[in-house]
Amino acid sequence: MPPDLLDLLSHVDTPTVCNAIEVAQGKRGFAAFTRGTMLCSEPGRAIVGHAVTAQIAALAPPTEPPEIIRARRMAYYKAMHDGPKPSVAVVEDLDYPQCIGAYWGEVNTTIHKGFGMSGALTNGVMRDLGDLPDGFPVVAGSIGPSHGFVHVRSLGEPVTIFGLTIAQGDLIHADRHGALVIPPEVVPQLAGAIRKLLETERLILDPARQPGFDFAAFEAAWAAFEKART
Repeated sequence: MPPDLLDLLSHVDTPTVCNAIEVAQGKRGFAAFTRGTMLCSEPGRAIVGHAVTAQIAALAPPTEPPEIIRARRMAYYKAMHDGPKPSVAVVEDLDYPQCIGAYWGEVNTTIHKGFGMSGALTNGVMRDLGDLPDGFPVVAGSIGPSHGFVHVRSLGEPVTIFGLTIAQGDLIHADRHGALVIPPEVVPQLAGAIRKLLETERLILDPARQPGFDFAAFEAAWAAFEKART
């Protein structure tokens, strides 16, 4: 990913990226985003990066031998460490919607941040909200106090987070609004689409924020807005 695009994506919210993808595609109907309300540990920060996927479970103890569980856990951390940067840990909790195991607490988030990852996306649970490291946002399905019997079940497989299917390597943008997968074909046009979108929105927003804004001013601003969108 070009450094200027990464910087731009890091400074805009996910709804802006969602709209900009439609600008780049030249049509409405982009649908590769999460459904439902998610929670974010750092509401003002976006997560950008390529997905490193895994699945976990926590409601019941694992049935495999301890040495297999440990080996898979170490393979999980190796995969997270080795993923192409920028990267996002995308972890599906197979217990959803009865998730109880807070995989994302102070220790685990600090490890992933130390690996150079950008953040985590999960349908599962986070905890330790006062102790999570700055600069590693977690977008999760819920908050809870316990880790349950959390254990890794798979690595590198497609996962589903709040209705969004994510494959290993997909380019993710996520924040307090949820997450989306950026289509590869729009990446070359995405920076320009974001800038065009922001400039076009200002044709409405700037007049609307001025004292004395009335319907006549709105009509003039809307006409300029519609012209800029064509």
